[in-house]
Amino acid sequence: MHPSLEELSSGRQLERVIGGLLRAGKIQVLSLVAGLTGAIALADWYVGNRASLGVFYILPMVLGATVLTRFQTVLLAIVCSGLRSWFDIPTPRVEVLLRFIFACLAYAVSGLFVTALIENKKLVMEHLSRIRLEQDLRRDAEQQLKVLVESSPAAVLTVDGVGVVLAANSAAGSLFMIPEGETLKGRRIGRYLPVLADALQFARPAEGLRTAAQCQGRRENGEVFLAHTWFSSYTADEGTQLAAIVVDSSEEMRAREQQNLEQLLQGNRIAAAAVSHEVRNLCTAISVVCSDLEEKHQLFRDEDFQQLAKLVSGLQRVASIELQSRALQRLEEVRLQEVLDDLRIVIEPDWRDIDGKVRCKLPATMPTVLGERHGLLQVFLNLAQNSYRAVQDCPVRELTIEVAVEELTARLQFWDTGPGVTAPERLFTPFQAGSEGTGLGSYISRSVVRSYGGELRFDPKANGTCFTVEAQVV
Repeated sequence: MHPSLEELSSGRQLERVIGGLLRAGKIQVLSLVAGLTGAIALADWYVGNRASLGVFYILPMVLGATVLTRFQTVLLAIVCSGLRSWFDIPTPRVEVLLRFIFACLAYAVSGLFVTALIENKKLVMEHLSRIRLEQDLRRDAEQQLKVLVESSPAAVLTVDGVGVVLAANSAAGSLFMIPEGETLKGRRIGRYLPVLADALQFARPAEGLRTAAQCQGRRENGEVFLAHTWFSSYTADEGTQLAAIVVDSSEEMRAREQQNLEQLLQGNRIAAAAVSHEVRNLCTAISVVCSDLEEKHQLFRDEDFQQLAKLVSGLQRVASIELQSRALQRLEEVRLQEVLDDLRIVIEPDWRDIDGKVRCKLPATMPTVLGERHGLLQVFLNLAQNSYRAVQDCPVRELTIEVAVEELTARLQFWDTGPGVTAPERLFTPFQAGSEGTGLGSYISRSVVRSYGGELRFDPKANGTCFTVEAQVV
């Protein structure tokens, strides 16, 4: 049976009344409870022995339970039971006591029942509020995540267990050159990034897979590019799935390889100049010996001797080629702070492995110098590696990098706690005996710095070894 309109209307009115009582202040409710209790007691006294009005005390109990604590509700039940017994029909004392006890239990249970209902309602409302708050926060997070993924310049996509793309942002379509009006969703990722399809074969649901990889990717038109990919596996209801972020690193690779080629050519020119310098010295010595032999033994008419002299002269002309690296260099403005940051990233792990320290004493404002970033980094790295090898057997292993700016010159000192240099005059001599390699490290480093208009020199110190690099401040 469906409730009638009158029942629905009365139920709504009762709900509005209870809601109004709950919204009312504690003083107003207690005043109403006191008035009702007094009115019922007065009516019970007026009726006298003809009837008992004890059942009406339920009303102030229900009203009082909306604002009272459990202990206060029990006290109110005792008060109402006492009034009921006072004005009740005369009965034996045992029956009066029993009625008092049962009345206390009835009033207390009715009041505590209302208290429990109200507390449960509050808990339910708090729980609903938390649910609504969590839903709002989740909705906001999902919206922000959606905006982040869609606005990301990197391709973001998810793949199911068989390699089919479940979702992808617009950047993924642009990266793989999906035709306009079509989407990457529903296509097999192995056609574009085989590494992701292979990863699904090795991903274990229990452990998961989180890694990064550089691999070759393929666009829709067949073009190949270098892809830098970060991906991880996760477990869904449908099985193991994959989430990936992909960026195109082709431009970075081209720039890096071009820069490496330029550095290789520059190093070859410097090495060739060093070889030419040594060969020229030898040719000069041979020419002097030939001249002495010609005068001493009258060999100016000997054709073989004259041909030998011509060969030495020709070799001397070939060896007279000097490196003009600065003319071949394309100098640029380099932030010295960025170069030193890159240097620390490279060298600090090795120094930590030997319980060493790299200290940097830098000015508040780091200058911008004239040069080439990769070349300066190679020079600084060569000096730091020399210090690293020098302090291996020392009790104190430290490298101090100090930067000072004077007018238009930036001075960088690399000062280590090693044993020092035994032959400073041979530091920048190529092909020197006793060196660990070809003996070209210091020679090439100084030539590179000079090609930028700077200087690399050795500064004698009482303790350790100190090299100073000077660069032009822009």
